Amino acid sequence: MRIVVSEFISLDGVVQAPGGPDEDRDGGFAHGGWTHPFFDPEVVGGAFADAVSKADALLYGRRTWQNMAAAWPGRAGDPFADRLNSLPKYVVSDTLTDADLTWENTSLIAGGGALGQIRALREGAGGDLLVMGSPTLVRALIAEGLVDELRLMVMPVLVGGGKSIFPEGGGLHTLELVSSTTSPAGVQVVTYRTTAGS
Repeated sequence: MRIVVSEFISLDGVVQAPGGPDEDRDGGFAHGGWTHPFFDPEVVGGAFADAVSKADALLYGRRTWQNMAAAWPGRAGDPFADRLNSLPKYVVSDTLTDADLTWENTSLIAGGGALGQIRALREGAGGDLLVMGSPTLVRALIAEGLVDELRLMVMPVLVGGGKSIFPEGGGLHTLELVSSTTSPAGVQVVTYRTTAGS
């Protein structure tokens, strides 16, 4: 499988709480929902839907999984929601239990051995293992060289601080630009793939 990361991201590299004010207030973050003025269904929504359509499974950190699990199961009948709900899902957590996994087709990956289990999934057969949100998990995956593709929806806004997907350990990771599209609102939808030896 290929690990593909899809993120809404600000010009200053923030991915925290793109969808709403109460999505993630860690660190006193007060700008939740900062993507709304720039979202359009054709370019930005289309990129998001394309990533999901190519996924064979979804991978989340705990907070993102909980937000998604609260939002999508009740939207049955919507083709995008039906796709999300039907896909196999993995959530990395040390606090959730199997009893908490109310979103259908979800399996728990314990945090302590997560990278090994994710590496095994990546080495198995299948298409894309898609990660959305989940900045702590994505930082670890990038640091370990486990991300094959980054699909970034770069919003023309500076948020001024918040969670990032990029490791701070000084590792060098070379990427290749695969595609780039600009929305009418100035969102750059870019796809990067890792190169050999990165």
